[in-house]
Amino acid sequence: MTETAIFAGGCFWCMVKPFDQQPGIKSVVSGYTGGTVANPTYEQVASHTTGHTEAVEITFDPEVISYADLVEIYWRQTDPTDASGQFQDRGDSYRPVIFVNSEAQRRVATASRDALAASGKFAEPIVTTIEDAKPFYPAEAEHQDFYRRNPFRYQIEEMGGREAFIKQHWQ
Repeated sequence: MTETAIFAGGCFWCMVKPFDQQPGIKSVVSGYTGGTVANPTYEQVASHTTGHTEAVEITFDPEVISYADLVEIYWRQTDPTDASGQFQDRGDSYRPVIFVNSEAQRRVATASRDALAASGKFAEPIVTTIEDAKPFYPAEAEHQDFYRRNPFRYQIEEMGGREAFIKQHWQ
């Protein structure tokens, strides 16, 4: 039995590797969700006219890794205080969102967000939203497993602020 989790945390290229390497993960698919156009293209989403957010859909075995564990991994990839995008990627298609598939996921995500806010880890408010999952559309083949297929370009993306932020705030 598997479940799915959907997270948006900026560029989907940078959101695959942290989940892909965990035990219990069956797949991590880059794609688009939350918008108004069915089966959007990368170009359409990048135009900021479809309402979609770049996201990853994670299929996992809850007997091996819990949804709560995935939410904790998610926080450590993002700047939860930046609603206007993530790091060098700006605009609605890069906003941080936890898309929930059930009330159980909503409870876990909300409790985790509240705990993060109460922790005092960040001076600014936590602005990551928790929203109902909407149709998820896999991105084009060239956007899948990007960190493996394009390691140099992936490294450049990570150096756009994400890597330094993670070191400063999460390690």
